Amino acid sequence: MFLLYGGLFFLLLSRFVFIQVTGTAEGQELTARAENKYKREQILQASRGKIVDRNDEVIAQDTLSYKMIAVISPSASGNSSVDRHVSDPVKTAKILSNYIDMSEQEIVTLLEKNIKAERYQVEFGKAGRDISNKVMEEIKSNNLPGIIFIEDLKRLYPNGQFASHLIGFALKEEKEDGTAEPVGKMGLEYIYDEALTGTPGKVEFKSDTKGFLLPNAEKMVTEAKNGLDIHLTLDKTIQNFLEEAMNNVQEKYEPERITAIVADPKTGEILAMSQRPTFEPNTREGLSTNWLNEVTEQTVEPGSTFKIFTLASAIEEGVWAPNATYKSGSFKIYDSTIRDHNVVGWGNISYLEGFQRSSNVAMAYLLNQIGEKTFNEYMKLFGFGQKTGIDLPNEATGIIADSGPVERITTTYGQGTTVTPIQMVQGMTAIANEGKMMQPFVIDKIVDPNTNEVVQNHKRTEKKSPISAETAQQVKEILASTVTSEIGTAKKFKLNGYTSAGKTGTAQISKPGGGYYWGRNDFLYSFIGMAPVEDPQLIVYILVHRPNLELTESGSDTTSEIFNTVTERSLKYLNIEPENLELANPIEMPNVIGEDMIESQSKLEAQGLKTVIIGQSDKVEEQYPEANTSTISNSTVFIKGQGDIQLPSFKGWSKRNVMIYKSMSKLPIEIVGEGFVTEQSLTGGSIVTADTPIVIKLATPKEVTNMEKNEEELITDLPQD
Repeated sequence: MFLLYGGLFFLLLSRFVFIQVTGTAEGQELTARAENKYKREQILQASRGKIVDRNDEVIAQDTLSYKMIAVISPSASGNSSVDRHVSDPVKTAKILSNYIDMSEQEIVTLLEKNIKAERYQVEFGKAGRDISNKVMEEIKSNNLPGIIFIEDLKRLYPNGQFASHLIGFALKEEKEDGTAEPVGKMGLEYIYDEALTGTPGKVEFKSDTKGFLLPNAEKMVTEAKNGLDIHLTLDKTIQNFLEEAMNNVQEKYEPERITAIVADPKTGEILAMSQRPTFEPNTREGLSTNWLNEVTEQTVEPGSTFKIFTLASAIEEGVWAPNATYKSGSFKIYDSTIRDHNVVGWGNISYLEGFQRSSNVAMAYLLNQIGEKTFNEYMKLFGFGQKTGIDLPNEATGIIADSGPVERITTTYGQGTTVTPIQMVQGMTAIANEGKMMQPFVIDKIVDPNTNEVVQNHKRTEKKSPISAETAQQVKEILASTVTSEIGTAKKFKLNGYTSAGKTGTAQISKPGGGYYWGRNDFLYSFIGMAPVEDPQLIVYILVHRPNLELTESGSDTTSEIFNTVTERSLKYLNIEPENLELANPIEMPNVIGEDMIESQSKLEAQGLKTVIIGQSDKVEEQYPEANTSTISNSTVFIKGQGDIQLPSFKGWSKRNVMIYKSMSKLPIEIVGEGFVTEQSLTGGSIVTADTPIVIKLATPKEVTNMEKNEEELITDLPQD
């Protein structure tokens, strides 16, 4: 017995020594096994990058939500007197089915199957994710044992229907490890999915078998990196004006489709774009099989709006004679006859009248004077038949129809040739911007929020000028006459307090099998215009497909409702006051950087500009607008230096000007509401620093009127002496 037990003890001792010396057992590294046993890892979620407008107003962002988990293993309760696991699957399922998108039976089956498989916990898939705080609190109030919640992130589109086909949406997809992350499925969310997607971080630590941190254990943290932020040229306020106007027309006329764009002609920046039908990106309600962004990916026959570019070509070539006459009604070429829209014409009329009346025959005669080859070259110079280069994928090119003499004539008035809406806007910038054609763009910059580094910065791109400034001015004046003339086709596009210029269009819509639809409810009605004429700040292009019109209504009713509403409200928002229009002469912003602050203020105000000073130093270090850009008299300009900032009185300021001031001053200004400033937390003249909290409240004109009305009623109701 002594030898037996002695031998066993010797073997055991030898084993201990071997393990201690080699650190292995049964061919496995024991240190590694211990590390794996006690090492724990917690994932730090990274936020998907934000999509914001030109004023940093959020369009898409991640927001806090919750993921629901059911702990189903009895081991979770241990010796506790209170259950910490799902002890009654039927009762649990009955209650949860009232809050999540799963039936009572589906929940029972899920729980019982995993209990049988001896799983510790189970998730509820899509139905158990993206739970709001409100729903979470309601579920918690039922005191269901074993039901726990983990913080999660959900993609939120706070503006609802808002340039939905441009922005797109992202949906969560489950990965192989069971986790889920949002993936872009459409629009910018899809195009820039890789840039928007962040890199998760992690916390590594050592714990016991129950997950508790071991004494003296170190934690190693790898910070999460959030996705890149995309800053757009869109203006949230102008986009909302457009969305509202399009909704009204959609409801009233029930057209097949609507497409609309608002752009800055001086820069090529797209301020708003949308289409109908559209959808709600948070729920995808209304999303059809058409996922195309029609502004860039869909081609149309532009109709008479295309006559703008025929007119510009004729003026540039020196063959435009506005007072010369021609016989309207019809134009014969071989076995084809080109007719005016009223078929019989208006007799012998001038070319100017012909343009104002939107005569097709006038365009046919002009083509003879321009020359077919020369005309075709002008169309290429204006960018038709080729991509604009806008920073969006899958851009269509359209086709300039020039296969024969008839096709070349019909192209002069926009039939047979196809274009994209964005090509029309690009071409129109040359008319509105003194002959300078600007490439359209929608992404201002891309910023890394982790370092504040600008990863990509878009620069304004001026393309080769198709026409001179003198030609552009003449075209503007003629387009303005289509609005002001008694015989003009654009009389309905006259604005209240502002001058406008533009061209209407009525185009036939081709059938899928060939030929064209025909009838007043089967046309594509459009309008492309600018305002104010003296110094255009906006280009607005609207297309309405096959609206339902009453006998007393015309196609221009549909497009003018959008153009007039959006343009007037946008110009007011941009602080271009109607009553000052007569004084609103174009002014080239001088360069005052480096000059004395007080002298610069006097210099700018001598030119009729309102000056806002930021900082008290002697020299100007920053200015807005930039030097050599065009502004108008009586508009507000900003000059900044260093030192203490004396807060101005913001009352009556537009939101746009407040945003400019906030951006330049770097003050922590909280802006509440839309419209114009009605209140501010600190009075004008207060000295503030970067740490001074400031709240500014805005209200729309309608809200201000209601407030004043309520105040009057309150005074009326007071006891009288």
